[in-house]
Amino acid sequence: MNDKNVLIIDDDDSLRRVMEFTLQEAGYQVFSSVNGRSGIQLFFEHRPEVVITDIQMPDLSGYEVLKTIKQESPETMVIVVTAFGTVEKAVEAMKLGAYDYLTKPFGRDELRLAVEKALSFKGLREENSRLRAQLTQQTDFSRLVGNSDKMQHVFEIVRRVAPTEASVLITGESGTGKELIAQAIHHGSDRGKGPLVTVNCAAIPGDLLESELFGHVKGAFTGAIKDRKGKFELANGGTLFLDEVGDLPVELQPKLLRVLQEREVEPVGEGIPRKVDVRVISATNQDLEEAISRGAFREDLYYRLAVIPVSLPPLRERKDDLPVLVKHFLGKYSPGTALEITEAAMQSLMKYRWPGNVRELENTIERMTILRRSEILDVADLPSKIRQPQLAQSPVLNLPDEGFPLEQLEEEAVREALLRTDWNQTKAAAFLRIPRHTLIYRMEKYGISREK
Repeated sequence: MNDKNVLIIDDDDSLRRVMEFTLQEAGYQVFSSVNGRSGIQLFFEHRPEVVITDIQMPDLSGYEVLKTIKQESPETMVIVVTAFGTVEKAVEAMKLGAYDYLTKPFGRDELRLAVEKALSFKGLREENSRLRAQLTQQTDFSRLVGNSDKMQHVFEIVRRVAPTEASVLITGESGTGKELIAQAIHHGSDRGKGPLVTVNCAAIPGDLLESELFGHVKGAFTGAIKDRKGKFELANGGTLFLDEVGDLPVELQPKLLRVLQEREVEPVGEGIPRKVDVRVISATNQDLEEAISRGAFREDLYYRLAVIPVSLPPLRERKDDLPVLVKHFLGKYSPGTALEITEAAMQSLMKYRWPGNVRELENTIERMTILRRSEILDVADLPSKIRQPQLAQSPVLNLPDEGFPLEQLEEEAVREALLRTDWNQTKAAAFLRIPRHTLIYRMEKYGISREK
């Protein structure tokens, strides 16, 4: 059932009733009016997504209705209805902001299709606006924080590669900021005004990923009830960010390689290629060269993706950046306050190994600002695993003389494994040398979840 609202304004009682019935049958909530003045009143009351209005009406013309609606709500989709032989009136309405027009007489299927297209276009335009707003807010180069030599080297590569069309492969452990680097590259390019579309290759089942990337046509497979554009087409004119590209199924890799070579996609079930203009940036926390050696990743695809490789160092290898990162996150999560952190607390942060990298540090600072007891953050405000680093991170146990609970040690080990692998249960289980079901049992036993 469709919960979108449609307003019909037409003084032809018979036609208006047919349109009402057709759209209600299609699942829309329909409001209707016999003239322009009462139609505008209904518009202000219900704010419908789509308005269908006749041009020729006695009290107020469709042009006047269109002007009023567009002035009040530019995002509303307006479809005008005109008599056969007066198409020039519809063209004039299009110049005033109408999305489409219907010429009398028209069929019920034609009406339904016009409304579906209007809503689809409205949704795509709203998504693009959201992405643009998100880019404006999140992809500024100023969000790249770090004074260390290693990060300055990364920033220099970003500045040099951003204006080009080269494919970029960003590597690094989970939580090091790979997506932020991808956003910065996109924002600093000529494609910055176009969309930045992200696909997490590890989060989508392999049998659905092809459709997600390349799209599909109606009837291509069970559940394909209508045509759907893939991420490549949605990113046309902009950038496609393939996150966790190392998890791309082997059988899908030749198809991605072809898209990169030919600059065209073939939706599932269609067989006709479509041209796309997309820059590809990819990222992974895996060693792709090692994956190539065991046949899990194609070498030719690797070199297509890694024209410019960018390697992000883990936080433990750039501890000089930690104070400036702490200051940055304090300002982000407690703006307008004079929060300070003691030298002792900072030293504890510096000693901690940060298996979850910058993401873990950000979560830690956010937690500390929320639970703080004063405007000065001290060691007592730190999580216990940071206050007692020898229990959380030492490769050789240094247990206290009074003893330490085995269950707590096991819990700490499970938590660190999940942090190191960005909560990927399969990888965490491999890290701990235990079956995945055993890891899940331990997580349930200790109440461990990413949300908590």
